[in-house]
Amino acid sequence: MPPIDAPQPPHPSQPQPPAGAPGPRRLTDPKAMRAVAHPTRLALLEALARQQPLTATQAGELIGESPTNCAFHLRTLAKYGFVEEAGEAPGRRRPWRLRHRGFEVDTTRAADGPDGPAGTQAADALARLLWETWLTRAGTVNARRADFPDTWRQVTSGAETVAHLTPDEARQLHADLRAVLERHQDRVADPALRPADSLPVELLLFSYPLDASRPEA
Repeated sequence: MPPIDAPQPPHPSQPQPPAGAPGPRRLTDPKAMRAVAHPTRLALLEALARQQPLTATQAGELIGESPTNCAFHLRTLAKYGFVEEAGEAPGRRRPWRLRHRGFEVDTTRAADGPDGPAGTQAADALARLLWETWLTRAGTVNARRADFPDTWRQVTSGAETVAHLTPDEARQLHADLRAVLERHQDRVADPALRPADSLPVELLLFSYPLDASRPEA
């Protein structure tokens, strides 16, 4: 899936639009951050990242929500510039597609902008939801690993390491790793490029000062 980044140094996040659509959208408006910080809306963006266009009915079947609920949330996402109509049709038969290849949250501009603390609070709330969503999903997959075919169980894994870095070095390393993780993003946009035995594989990248994980004194 195209990148969706929790607030950190500016870098990308989730979904996939029509060919030639703009790259990741940089979020600085607290209203847009609050609009997308909703589990159903994130699920809709992820569904569209894997298959689009989708109607509210089709999206509801993919994410386990009613067509009416999906139609409401798609309209809200459209209001804040995340999706757009992909054709003419009435009501829940109207198809939708992404407007950008994911989004990224610029915490510096959000904090220094005219909304001040409101921008920081909105960015933090979105970050919490994204991290919780990703970690919960990873835990669910880990609990099911024993039932995977051998070939997929062997490559469903996690890794951890610690490096002593300056902020600039951490930023550069993060960018370098993102470049590796995005190596096959063209297959997200163009299903014809996907090998016959391929499946969508989620790759998560977290980086943070390790001391921040210690219990508070």
